[in-house]
Amino acid sequence: MIRHSRILNRPVKNIALCGGAGSFLISKALAAGAEVFVTGDLKYHEFFDANDRLLLADIGHFESEQFTIDLLQEVLAQKFPTFAVLKTSVKTNPVHYS
Repeated sequence: MIRHSRILNRPVKNIALCGGAGSFLISKALAAGAEVFVTGDLKYHEFFDANDRLLLADIGHFESEQFTIDLLQEVLAQKFPTFAVLKTSVKTNPVHYS
């Protein structure tokens, strides 16, 4: 499920992304020329911040970060090949959908 602001029906060339709670970066996404900003944990009134200037897409906090562990493990393993880089297998999303 994706919560989003009004679809603007215009071409998209630039997408900004922030894992976790990224509402504090809406103005930076706009300043960078993004037409879409994907993040998590947007509050109701923050959707008004888009003001038809970009599409805000809230994909959820956990959902926007869930692949970060794998990515960080890969990057660290490549940067430090002589070190053991371990990652957790524990999933900690407290949110359930019915």
